[in-house]
Amino acid sequence: MRSKLLTAVALVSTLSFAAPAFAQSEVNSNVRRLIETRECYACNLTGANLQGAHLIGADLRNANLQGANLKDANLEGADLTGANLQSANLTSAFINSVSLNNANMMNANLTNAQFISAELDGANLIGVNLAGAELFNVNLGIGGEY
Repeated sequence: MRSKLLTAVALVSTLSFAAPAFAQSEVNSNVRRLIETRECYACNLTGANLQGAHLIGADLRNANLQGANLKDANLEGADLTGANLQSANLTSAFINSVSLNNANMMNANLTNAQFISAELDGANLIGVNLAGAELFNVNLGIGGEY
């Protein structure tokens, strides 16, 4: 009985340590795929380091970029419809002709970002930091009833 308990504890411990390594491996694989193909539909990029990445025209629809580092990234023409950018760092990012419709941008850092002709219909902008950001030809809906 005692050996079965020890075996079960050892198995659970092994799985607990392997899960984060597997998740990070998945993210790293998805980052490589994104950089090489500019396609990562609905993929897991949680916490990914994409600082300075050229993601021009990238398909990131429904991707999970929660906590990702997109500082100084070029997202020109990218499609981030439905993407999760919660707590992502988009400091000084170039966001030109980007679709962020229905994206979750809660608590994202957009300090000094450049938004030009970006689509933000239905995007969650609660807690977003727009200090120093430049917005041109962007419609922002402020909450409340019409």
